[in-house]
Amino acid sequence: MTQTVTAAYGSIDKAVNAFDELVSEGYPREKLFLDKETSEVKVIVPEEAQPEAEEILNRHGPDEVWARPYEAS
Repeated sequence: MTQTVTAAYGSIDKAVNAFDELVSEGYPREKLFLDKETSEVKVIVPEEAQPEAEEILNRHGPDEVWARPYEAS
């Protein structure tokens, strides 16, 4: 099952750094979303890749990280 992992950061700088690291680790940009208003990063990943994505997001000191099943709109 595909998951949407979201990390909320206290600053846009932390969010941008997390986003940039996901890109440099090979996550496709079309599966990433950076919300500059809320300083959140979202990444859409297969369930087996969720732990790695969460590890990368956690390296940048998020206030909160959560995952939920991906729902295509």
